[in-house]
Amino acid sequence: MTAVVNDATEKMDLRAELIVRIGGYMTAHSIGVAAELGIADLIKDGVRGSDELAAESGTHEPSLRRLLRTLTAVGLTTEPEPGRFALTDVGAQLRSDSPDSLRAFSRMFCHPILLRAWQGLGHSVTTGERAFDHVYGTDFYSYVAEQGDANRLFNEAMSEESRIAAGQLAAGHDFSEAKKVIDLGGGDGTLLAAILSGQPQLRGVVFDSASGVAEAPATLEKAGVADRCEVRAGDFFQDIPMDGDLYIIKSVFQDWSDEDSLALLRSCRSQMPDSATLLIVGSVLPETASTDQPIMFFTDLNMLVNTGGRERTEAQFRAMLEETGFTVRSVRLGAAGPLSIIEAAPAAAGR
Repeated sequence: MTAVVNDATEKMDLRAELIVRIGGYMTAHSIGVAAELGIADLIKDGVRGSDELAAESGTHEPSLRRLLRTLTAVGLTTEPEPGRFALTDVGAQLRSDSPDSLRAFSRMFCHPILLRAWQGLGHSVTTGERAFDHVYGTDFYSYVAEQGDANRLFNEAMSEESRIAAGQLAAGHDFSEAKKVIDLGGGDGTLLAAILSGQPQLRGVVFDSASGVAEAPATLEKAGVADRCEVRAGDFFQDIPMDGDLYIIKSVFQDWSDEDSLALLRSCRSQMPDSATLLIVGSVLPETASTDQPIMFFTDLNMLVNTGGRERTEAQFRAMLEETGFTVRSVRLGAAGPLSIIEAAPAAAGR
């Protein structure tokens, strides 16, 4: 009898585990709404009642209370007494004033633009095509660039993601021999600002599209490194700055297909000095999947849906670099927190 009960309990646990995963979109929507309403900012000073929070956020109290209880169930808040809530360390990352804030990141990845594209995942899996293009009739970057508020939110979300990795990269790589760093696809300059702040001998260039670097001057000025850093707009498939000795490409290759990634590497190889070093900073997939790091597999599918890009294994990175005229010096898995650092240099052979 005990064996039968244990077997039934195990089956129920397995069913519950799957159902929780099926409801993942409900978790995402709950977090997205909380981020949009700024609920974490309202709770930040301690335990707050749902009646107070509803009045300050302009929401329906009974419904907000249900949302907060759901957030408690997934670990973002606690309910120490009925109807009163506090933030957990995880939930505190939704505070806009947190140095580790992921509020904009949460809002962006729960934005209707991305959620609608993700409804086309089946199309991508069936055809190999970008669901975003199928749904919107154009590519992700062209579309978002024309959406003022969404474009600003996207840049802010990428800045939040870069802010955390920036400190880890700055601590995880020796920049002492570099003189000028070129951050290709550097967005608003968050990564380069963090590097330059700890390396007074360095100068730098943030290079990205015009919309990508729109916020870079303000970021660099705020970090106190504007006098040592230029902001340049351009297309890195066509023309990159040629005056650096260290080139960084962070979380860029995941956005692009193999064909485009090879084109970018060829652009780098043809224009960067022979003596320069290339750092690729990003996720490196294991050869076989496991439950250890699900985020990079989510990102891989997100790239399939939205940009046509992909995450890659170490072997795939090595093959691309070798094909485009680079020699891999080292691969340091997890050297920048969740991200890895691949160091490469132009091969000895001529261009």
